[in-house]
Amino acid sequence: MSNEVFTIVESDRFDCVVINVIETLQYKGVTIEEPYSKGRVYFGKVPGDIDIKVGDILYIGAKPLGEDPTKGSMEVHLYDKDDNKLAWTLIY
Repeated sequence: MSNEVFTIVESDRFDCVVINVIETLQYKGVTIEEPYSKGRVYFGKVPGDIDIKVGDILYIGAKPLGEDPTKGSMEVHLYDKDDNKLAWTLIY
């Protein structure tokens, strides 16, 4: 097993699969899973007029917060295939 540390930069994009969609009056709650790590992220305020279904591929990008980009919190953004920002959330 490698002990390499990878630094994520804001322009990186990671393919993710939509595993759950909850529809409300104005927004959709979307849970995505990154296939390699099996990590999941929930976005609670995806605009309701966007067509998203379970099994769709969306993309995430992350902006490390704090002084050490390899540790700590991240601002995670959800993007469509055209790189349009759909929503964001914080991971602590």
